[in-house]
Amino acid sequence: MASSGEAAADPEKPTTLNITPRVSCKNSSSNFSTTDATSSDCNGTAALEPRRVGTYDGQAALPRLPIPSLEETLDRFPAAVCALLSSHGDNSANEDGTSKEMKECLASIQQFLEKDGPKLQEMLVDYERQGRENGTLGSFVEEFWSEAYLAPDSSVVMNLNPFFVLEDGPDTKKSNDQCARAASLCFSAIKIVSSLRNETFVPDSFRGKPLCMDQFRALFGACRVPEAEEKDTVAVNMDATHVLVLDNNQMYFFQALWQDGTLAVNEDDILEILMAIRADASKIAPEVSSHTAMGVLTTLPRREWATARSHIISYSDHNKTALDVVDGALFVLVLDDIEPKNIHEAAANMLHGTYNLRTEDNLIDYQAGSCCNRWYDKLQIIVCKDGRAGINFEHSAIDGHTALRFVSDIFADNVVSFAQSITKTIYSDRTMFPSLIQAHVRRALLENPKHIAPRKLTFELPKCVLDKIYYAETALSDQIVASDTFVLEFTGYGKNFIVQNKLSPDSFVQISMQLAYYRLYGKIVSQYEPVLTKAFYHGRTEAMRTATDKAAVFCRKFMDQSATVKEKLEALRVATQCHSAGVKQAAQGNGIERHLFALKCIAEKNGLDIPEFFSSAAWKKLNHTILSTSNCGNPSLRLFGFGPVVQDGFGIGYIIRDTGVQYSISSKHRQTKRYANTLNQTLIDMGKLLQPKHTVSVSCDTIAESNATTQKPLEYLDGFDFFGQTSHSTPNTTDISVSGIGHHRASEGSSSFARVLRRQSSYTAAQLKSFGEEIFSPLGDIPES
Repeated sequence: MASSGEAAADPEKPTTLNITPRVSCKNSSSNFSTTDATSSDCNGTAALEPRRVGTYDGQAALPRLPIPSLEETLDRFPAAVCALLSSHGDNSANEDGTSKEMKECLASIQQFLEKDGPKLQEMLVDYERQGRENGTLGSFVEEFWSEAYLAPDSSVVMNLNPFFVLEDGPDTKKSNDQCARAASLCFSAIKIVSSLRNETFVPDSFRGKPLCMDQFRALFGACRVPEAEEKDTVAVNMDATHVLVLDNNQMYFFQALWQDGTLAVNEDDILEILMAIRADASKIAPEVSSHTAMGVLTTLPRREWATARSHIISYSDHNKTALDVVDGALFVLVLDDIEPKNIHEAAANMLHGTYNLRTEDNLIDYQAGSCCNRWYDKLQIIVCKDGRAGINFEHSAIDGHTALRFVSDIFADNVVSFAQSITKTIYSDRTMFPSLIQAHVRRALLENPKHIAPRKLTFELPKCVLDKIYYAETALSDQIVASDTFVLEFTGYGKNFIVQNKLSPDSFVQISMQLAYYRLYGKIVSQYEPVLTKAFYHGRTEAMRTATDKAAVFCRKFMDQSATVKEKLEALRVATQCHSAGVKQAAQGNGIERHLFALKCIAEKNGLDIPEFFSSAAWKKLNHTILSTSNCGNPSLRLFGFGPVVQDGFGIGYIIRDTGVQYSISSKHRQTKRYANTLNQTLIDMGKLLQPKHTVSVSCDTIAESNATTQKPLEYLDGFDFFGQTSHSTPNTTDISVSGIGHHRASEGSSSFARVLRRQSSYTAAQLKSFGEEIFSPLGDIPES
């Protein structure tokens, strides 16, 4: 996604960070053997567990994110900005062809290198060393990147939270039924929670090398909490057992887990719970529920939301506990009473909800859209009336790669469950499709149905808060009508065709987006792509800037009518190779932007004057990201997207498929559709530069075949998701396999630390079962099966 971050701190000190030692899982062992471990799957079938690596076993071996030398970073900075500064040969250029802006850039670099830079570099190195030794930092940029996410006062909706639109479910009977699809996704999600609690969640790896699992700690039970005077915090209820459900702007919850992490419900139980919630929520007319739509407060600027929240808490102890229930839920399951008319509306609904202003008989307007039926401070699974589903996630503590693993696993688990339902009568004597996520279910229904009966959360709201809900809705509605989301599903060619032409698919797509903008506006602009750095301890992302001088040369060459196809293709190859090299450098911890950003922040942290380098035109142009882009997806996703990061920018999430590319493009009242149409034509025209697909042929030339098998395979980079080699060794053929969080098992001889604040709930498990308003549920009628 776009640029912004996350962090850590000592819980005993009132710093801007909130770090607590991860808690050991007392009953966990570091390995599971087939000779000593058995478990029951979700149907109660005993099965031997294969030996597996514990969720956090690889953490201790992860390298630290390196701090580049000051000279290396500054040497590479001009190449990152040269295409954004005045063109060579214009009226402001010097005799040597260097533009006036580039000359000023080089002067500011030299001044920074001679004056402030060395001192700040020394302070940063010492800061990282002390943080590493006393266990308060995972990386040199961790605290500062957290500030980038949590300090701004702007609303998180459309500015920070990304979204996914899932593919339709495998079971057609469920995929078009809202409650059935929601129950299926919810059941798989809580199975993941259970596996994280037991630390059996398979850890992420890339080509056999472990990736950092720290972000999974802030996936479930986490909530971004607004603060009135300081930056927000991310608080996690590590003992959460309940799921929050939003329907018709009303809140419900039910117990999903026992305290030991065992599931308290199965999919049928969840379906009955959701049907009961739907029936109860429908009793309130939308024009009434919209007036008390608490969720819309999470769309306010953060300080305004913090003020409203303090009024809610101080008004009654009941409100305080109710908010604690909301904050501490595992995740939010949203049931929307809308059916998107097309893919564009589906994407917009997952990004910010729908706008549907209606008028009552007395001519008072009210918001009947889904935009208020949200809680943007938490992970949300959103299911529409037609069964279409998606995710909206709070981005402060987790990146797209972590959220992608979550949705991939719940979608794949749905596929496996469907396959099991097909084959169970044929292969009744054995399991043809073992469960993807092993989790034991002890149905509370068979012991006491009241344990999992859904309960409604109510709030006692003062008039000032009711007024703020109305104003929050009108402000959000302004944002929605001033924004535009357009989906481009390009089917002309995809990864296979690009790879056949010996080009990197991600680099090709990145260059195409810059070229489309250049064709439409005649300008080279700052373009951002995040590159995964989870190969390092507490790694998140590094910035790759696509607008290199090689990309600019290609854009101009492509638009030059006198240039030949061969010349254009050669310029494209050079541009993509330059981009791929930049991605590799970033993935290896050798990027420049996080380093420079940390140097600026270390000066602020120590009360020093900010060096002039950070007010230079070059720095400002680089960080005014017109094209904020990210590549994140796999077959479980239909779309991925987010909003623009600057007022005059585009937010572009894309998924590269074998035979196509899917884009979700958002802007704030720019020509989104026109840009998408230009991008579509650009892809068509770029495709004409390449060799057409080969026709299928059969050959018996065994010598040629033998030579082909000994050739070194080309290495292609897919940006966000598959980020290239992290060493110079020849990679094996293993792709990414991914996984999770929960209570942390500290590896021997090492200390690991959470980058979030552990939150203790004010309610006990017993109190949770009786809090809220009991609603009718048919759970008692479910047979014991």
